[in-house]
Amino acid sequence: MTAAPVAATTASSTLPAQAAAATARGGLVYALASAAAFGTSGIFANALLHAGWTPGSAVIARMLGAALVLAPIAVAQLRGRWHLLWRARWRALAFGVFAMAGCQLGFFAAVQTVPVSLALLIEYSGVLLVVAWAWTVGGQRPRLRTALGGLAALAGLALVLGVGGEGLTGGTGLVWAAAAGVCLAVYFVLAAHDGSGVPALALSWVGMLVGAAALGAAALVGLLPMGVTTGDVALAGSAVPWWSVVLGMVAIATAFAYGTGIAAARRLSAAPASFVALTEVLFAAAWAWVLLGQHLTAVQLVGGAVVLAGIVVVRSDRSSAAG
Repeated sequence: MTAAPVAATTASSTLPAQAAAATARGGLVYALASAAAFGTSGIFANALLHAGWTPGSAVIARMLGAALVLAPIAVAQLRGRWHLLWRARWRALAFGVFAMAGCQLGFFAAVQTVPVSLALLIEYSGVLLVVAWAWTVGGQRPRLRTALGGLAALAGLALVLGVGGEGLTGGTGLVWAAAAGVCLAVYFVLAAHDGSGVPALALSWVGMLVGAAALGAAALVGLLPMGVTTGDVALAGSAVPWWSVVLGMVAIATAFAYGTGIAAARRLSAAPASFVALTEVLFAAAWAWVLLGQHLTAVQLVGGAVVLAGIVVVRSDRSSAAG
């Protein structure tokens, strides 16, 4: 007589677990899509910078252009619920200043005095700050497997970037790279912990407007040099109009990348989403291989495998903990 109720209870208890697993799988897809899109930013940005654009001009164009692309979608998602933006005003302000403007400006300022590979490694070390935040604030103490997987992923990242044998010159650049890492951690924490009800794309849209305004203010007071060119730009061995490069950077490397990145963080939580985001460097190397003919070395391929292995370890540990 009790078999049916027990069976029903067992079936109903599996439904939340199945839903959680489906959400996690969707979050992983979003995270990889975001990393692949972010990986194109270096291709587009380098083309503009070599053509004569200043970093500040490229970042502001990136933010404003992406905000224009996302505007109709964000407005449609809000469906007149503008009070949600007011409720999340401080989160949106922090998101725009730190996650949008601060992260990009910190990295561009860093690479002026330190190697790009070293700046990237320091910036992406910010994922450890995400783990520390989850531990100290959320009480989520990292398990041994998560810690080992995270360290392995960072070690593999160092191999991919070719860090080693480069002098630690440019103290100011190291500080800027560390600041970019802090801002990267802020991005994942803010994107994952949001009880305001603001849709992911709407939060991206507002953050981009705030970030562009912050950088524009810095440019107006002379803190951020500005300069653009309107001639053809060299991209993937071809001369293309400058606006096509800006369009690619805006639509793919910014609007789509940030939108899917926030959606991923909300489904995976901050720590696992930040570790999956390390694949951005792998995607960037792959794009450079396909578009620019910059072949990967054997060491870089090994490093990429180590990064992926570390991410799988972190992801499997989170899954077993949830189960």
